Amino acid sequence: MLLVLCVDLDDDLGRKTDFDTPVVGRDNVEAAAVALATADPEDSDVNVMFEGVHLADRIEDETVEVAVVTGTDGGDIAANRAVGDEVDEVLASLSTREEVQAVIVTDGAQDESVIPVIRSRVPIDGVRRVVVRQAQDLESMYYTIKQVLDDPETRGTILVPLGILLLIYPLAIISDSLGLPGAAVFGVTSGLLGLYVLGRGLGVERLLDRAAEKARNSLYAGRVTLITYVVAAALLVVGGVRGVETLESVEASAGGPVGPLEVLAALVHGAVTWFTAAGVTTSLGQITDEYLADRFQWRYLNAPFYVLSIALVLHAISAYFLHRVPLELPRLTYLAVMLTVGTVLGLTSTLAFAIAESRRSRRAEPS
Repeated sequence: MLLVLCVDLDDDLGRKTDFDTPVVGRDNVEAAAVALATADPEDSDVNVMFEGVHLADRIEDETVEVAVVTGTDGGDIAANRAVGDEVDEVLASLSTREEVQAVIVTDGAQDESVIPVIRSRVPIDGVRRVVVRQAQDLESMYYTIKQVLDDPETRGTILVPLGILLLIYPLAIISDSLGLPGAAVFGVTSGLLGLYVLGRGLGVERLLDRAAEKARNSLYAGRVTLITYVVAAALLVVGGVRGVETLESVEASAGGPVGPLEVLAALVHGAVTWFTAAGVTTSLGQITDEYLADRFQWRYLNAPFYVLSIALVLHAISAYFLHRVPLELPRLTYLAVMLTVGTVLGLTSTLAFAIAESRRSRRAEPS
């Protein structure tokens, strides 16, 4: 007996129609092919099943049976195992004492990866790959290009860089007419193109989509963190400006440029207060949201104290290098005191909230 096996590795038949697999018998396979063609006329597995029926009809010198076996969506090891199980089911359903040989019908190399699994169960006489013939005329080319450009992923990948490239020359002409250097326009446009290609390669657009979706959900859910993030962003901007102003003040006092260590200390000294306010604001917003969602834990309260501890240390170190120690204390003494205070504050908050969390857990345990 010759068994014509039509392989649908990603289970298009099971996902798109109501047919249970495996499908055994010429008429059943033909009906399954018609159902799949009705559900998705562009699916290549339709041609695989019709080719299986066609092969079964052409062979007249021996007994022929045709069947469709499917895997799972994804085409991995699980799909190969599913095909193997269905082949076993087909072989068990054949009521014949003759030796069974198989002919495999597929639509490409991906489905043919399952051939070793089938060969371990039944000898294979041949493999028939179905390739649909397409008319090589202008209409076919136009339809193919239209189908490609209708895909949003392909459209964004191809058309946007192409559009930027086409804009380089007219932008250069406009810049020349305005008295601007054309090389600068070319460099800026090339830089934009490079950033776009790099962003597509790193998947930045997906990160931005997820961030926008998260922000939208936070807005609709009434999350406090949405407000605190906006406030924190404003505080960070103000802190950056204050850091630059402090650096300018230090350079003016020194009568010229200062060393890298003084530059870093000036930027930190001017910005640390505002950055600390931003950190405390965001941590309090997050704690509030956790409390409202009934997920609050005492150790969450460590966050604002940790921010304050780090701020005290950074302020003391930057003040030490800039000779801006308050309270008329020696620089080294002030640094030692602030480092000690920052360390003690962090340790105290950690121990206090750990004890509170432990007592809360004991009270929550059933007696």
